[in-house]
Amino acid sequence: MATMEERLSGLAGLFQERGYARISPPILQPADVFLDLTGEDIRRRLYLSADQDGRDLCLRPDFTIPVCRQHLEDGKAARLANYSYGGPVFRQRPGETGEFLQAGAESIGRTDCEQADADILALALDALSKLGAKNVEVRIGDEALFTAVIDGLSIPAVWKRRLKDLFGERAQLDQAIARMGGNVDGNGDAVKAERIGFLAALEGSDPEAAQAIVEDLLSIAGIETVGGRTAGEIAERFLEQAALSSSAGVADEAASLLTRFLDISGKPVEALARLEVFASETSIDLAEPIAHFRARLAAIEANGTDLDTIRFAADFGRRLDYYTGFVFEVHDAKRRQAGQIVGGGRYDRLLQLLGASAPVPAVGFSIWLDRI
Repeated sequence: MATMEERLSGLAGLFQERGYARISPPILQPADVFLDLTGEDIRRRLYLSADQDGRDLCLRPDFTIPVCRQHLEDGKAARLANYSYGGPVFRQRPGETGEFLQAGAESIGRTDCEQADADILALALDALSKLGAKNVEVRIGDEALFTAVIDGLSIPAVWKRRLKDLFGERAQLDQAIARMGGNVDGNGDAVKAERIGFLAALEGSDPEAAQAIVEDLLSIAGIETVGGRTAGEIAERFLEQAALSSSAGVADEAASLLTRFLDISGKPVEALARLEVFASETSIDLAEPIAHFRARLAAIEANGTDLDTIRFAADFGRRLDYYTGFVFEVHDAKRRQAGQIVGGGRYDRLLQLLGASAPVPAVGFSIWLDRI
C-alpha cells in the first residue's frame, strides 16, 4: 500500500500539470445510484450499509459516478471542468482484497469530442509511462458505430433493444444473434411448430400486456424459474421470438450483417477502410460515426501516439447504458490474465442520468494501480 501511495503522489503532480484539478468524492455513496446505473449485477460486489433513515449506502466502488455527482452539486452541468482523483475503491473480489487504489481523470463539457478523446487517451498513456508500465497493449472501440449498425438493421425494436443491452459481451451477443437468425430458443434448440403458433398470436401485441400474459400463464402452471431464468426473462424471450416469427428471412440477413460488422478488427486505419466498405456494401448509414472515428484517429496521431500500436475491435464495448462512443482499455501484454490496467471512454449520457437537463459531453479513465 505504501508503494501505491507513492504512485498516487507522482500521478497527482502529472494531472495537475495538465490542468486536472484534484477532487476527493466521499467514500460513502448512495447505493441506489450505482444499482440504477450499472445494474443489479453489481449488488453482489458492493459493500453495503444503511444510515439511520434506512437509506442504502455503499463504499465507493469507482470514481466516475461520484466525480460526476459532485460536478453536478457544485455548479452548472455543462460547464467545462477537468478533474483528477486517486484513492481507495471497494469491491468484493473473490481471491483478492476488497480495498484497492485507483487513480484517473475525467474531462467534462468539452464539445470538441474527438480531440478530447485523443487527449484523455494520451494522458492515460503518459500516466502509465510515469508509473513505469511497459509492454502495454491498447484496444479501442466505438459504441456509436455499433448503435448505428443496429439502428440500420430491419429488425423489430425489441431485438434492437436487446442487442444494444448485450454489447460488450461477445459470447452473449453471439447467442442472441443465433436466436435472431433462426427459430432457435435460448438453448439453441429448434422452436417447435406449436410454439410458433403461440408466438404468432403474441406478435403485434402491446409489449407490456403480452409480457404480462406470458408471466400469468407461467404462474398458473406453477413455473417461477427455468434454467435459472425468471418468469419475466422467459416472457421476454417469447416476445423476441414473436417479433421475428413472421420475418425469418429478414432476421437471417440482419444476423449475417451484424456478425460481419462485429468481426471487424485490427490496426485502426485498416479497420476504418473495412468499415467504409461495410457501409458501402450494406447501405447502412455510417457516415457520421465513421467521420467521427476518422477525426479521432487523426487527433490521436497528432498527439504523438503511433496508430500501429493500437488495435480496434468493433465488438469492444461496455455493458453500461451511459457509454456513448469511444472506449479504450490498456493491458500489460505479459499479464493479460490480471485484467485491464486502464479502462476509459466517453459517457455523454451519464450526467443526464444523474439529473442534468440534457446530455453533457464527458470522457475519462481509471488506472488500476494494483495491477501494474
